Amino acid sequence: MEEILDRAAHAAREWGTTRPDERAAALDAVAEALDRETGDLVALAEWECRLPGESLRAEVARTTFQLRSFAGYLRSGAVNGVVVDRENPAWPAGPRPDLRRMLVPLGPVAVFGSTSYPFAFSVAGSDTASALAAGCPVVVKASHSYPDLADRTAEIVEEVLPKGVFALVHGQRRARRLVLDPRIRAVAFIGSSRVGRELHHLAATRPEPIPFYGGFGSVNPVFVTARAARRRGQEIARGFAQALAQQSGQLCTKPGLLVVPEVFADDVAAEVRALRAEPLFNKLVAKRFETGVEALTEFLDVLVEGGSGAGGHAPTLLRTTAADVLNGHDDVLSECFGPVSVVVTYRDSHELLELAAALPGQLTATVHGEDDDVLPELVTELTGRAGRIVWNQWPNDIATTPAMHHGGPWPATTSPFHTSVGVRAVERFQRPVVFQGFPSHFLPEVLADER
Repeated sequence: MEEILDRAAHAAREWGTTRPDERAAALDAVAEALDRETGDLVALAEWECRLPGESLRAEVARTTFQLRSFAGYLRSGAVNGVVVDRENPAWPAGPRPDLRRMLVPLGPVAVFGSTSYPFAFSVAGSDTASALAAGCPVVVKASHSYPDLADRTAEIVEEVLPKGVFALVHGQRRARRLVLDPRIRAVAFIGSSRVGRELHHLAATRPEPIPFYGGFGSVNPVFVTARAARRRGQEIARGFAQALAQQSGQLCTKPGLLVVPEVFADDVAAEVRALRAEPLFNKLVAKRFETGVEALTEFLDVLVEGGSGAGGHAPTLLRTTAADVLNGHDDVLSECFGPVSVVVTYRDSHELLELAAALPGQLTATVHGEDDDVLPELVTELTGRAGRIVWNQWPNDIATTPAMHHGGPWPATTSPFHTSVGVRAVERFQRPVVFQGFPSHFLPEVLADER
């Protein structure tokens, strides 16, 4: 561990000052190496993660696309965030000196691999790719759910990148040490709120606090208007069931709360009841899921009792009313990881809006409505509570594209200003520096007059 951190610290200066096109070439090379090994990686992930090969192949493709997207962003020059204000003695607010602003890397970043995404948010995933693009060496703390896959992925990455720029470690004890070590300058974390909040506290209370970009998940509520339920009820119920079942409910964007008119709950239950059991990642995830469902059933009605067997866990559907949630049963507003969701029935639009106003911060909020619905108050309420608002679609898939924002207000994440998906994710690991009055030949290359 000591050697790994020393190497990362020593590599930070050289990697951080490489030309953007050189870093782009390195990211492209990592993507190509992963593409070549897709077959072996998917086979290992099928065995270790118990996920279907088709979805794993798609996730590898997403992972390499992310790497190439950051490479393209580097080549565009936008990653430097350059702003130049030339000297102007007649500036209206007073004489202005020559000012040149750019973004510089923070230094070595600790990345915590996600359990839910063994490729796209893991060893070579979005957090790693964005930190490398920023010019930061990366030390990944592997997820305990797939240690062999993490090791093999890390071997591929390390073979391509310069020494010290990338490393992988295992073990919970090393998690705390990474966050506390003064050589680590930022942390990216996707996982449970319990562990994440502890690590966030450690990062904030260091002698020199560092940024901690934590993604903890949320219930991702779905609001169905009365008009939409009447006109497209079966379609919405079927779509919800499919979204709940995707990857056995083990996605941070799973719709865990469905807010519907009272008459619509039975239609949803019929669709969920038809879903089959699927395996969860491992015994620990399964145990936590069972404990979470047991706690919820103490005060909620059971619409569909999923249960478990040799094939895994079938989705569970619970039910309560908006009035009960608003009267204090707000545990349903916290995520329960796995194939379970809560149907909350409302009597009128007033209750619908009250429930929206009671939400804590969310990654996503979804509205299923009709064009003739009057929804400005609902959308305004959700805008203050979610990082992404979805209309007549489902929130599960997170498009890898510049316009995407994957984040949200506390407690969904620790920083509502930043995304962990898309090229803007690189900004988490940079800070601005302004050079005032310097001769061009003393400036970094990207700020010099000839550029």
